[in-house]
Parts: sequence; C-alpha cells; structure tokens
Amino acid sequence: MTTHTRIRKFNTKETYPDQSLDNDLCQAVRAGNTVYMRGQVGTDFDGRTVGIGDPAAQTEQALANVKQLLEEAGAELRDVVKIVIYITDREYREPVYRVVGRWLKGVYPVSTGIIVSGLAKQEWLMEIDVTAVIPDERA
Repeated sequence: MTTHTRIRKFNTKETYPDQSLDNDLCQAVRAGNTVYMRGQVGTDFDGRTVGIGDPAAQTEQALANVKQLLEEAGAELRDVVKIVIYITDREYREPVYRVVGRWLKGVYPVSTGIIVSGLAKQEWLMEIDVTAVIPDERA
C-alpha cells in the first residue's frame, strides 16, 4: 500500500541545467489528507521565469502554480494551513504579501516570512512554501 502520492515528478538536471545536479524530486506530495509542496517561485511548469525584476508578478505565478498543484492533489486553496514566504529584499514584502493576501483571502493560514540573501536562481525574487490539509469529508 502506498502511503503517499508524488505529483509532477522531475529531475533537477532539467530545472537547473547550469548546475551539476541529478536529484529526483516532485512538485508536491500528498500523504493521507496532507499536501506538502515544493517551494513555488515565479516560474511556470514549462520552466519559463515570469516577471523578471517584478516580485508581484512572480508571486502571481507562484500562487497560480500552488493552486494548480493543490487541485492535482485533490485539495483547494481554502485547505492551506501554513505558508512560508522567502523574499530576497525587504522592499519586496509589501508587493509579495499583497498578492498572497488576494489569493488567500479568508483562508487564515499560519505564515512565516524570511528575508534571504538569494534563492536557487538569481532571477527569483520570492518563493512560497505551502502545506495544506484536506478535510475528511472531501478526502
């Protein structure tokens, strides 16, 4: 019996062709009623970075990814229970959080915000890590 489902498997060779990596990962994992998501950035699922230099545009793309991955896992945005937001500049906090606030209005997840010196790719300005729990009646 499988204890979890892996959603959108990939290898880091494709995601980071400029780096010597060979890691098998996935975008999300559903374990029971819980969905754990890989940090989402301003890159679409075809590998194109959206909104170079624009933290709000990158956040829109990241949250569009989150919504799609949640749906693929059988969850919805309203099931989000925790978010961790990483930004590369304190000045990005307001534009990033405004977008997050629109997407998660009425959801009330716990949230942690962290300012970091950089992310895996230089053009990424933000990353959001999401955990969701699907209610028993919908699981």
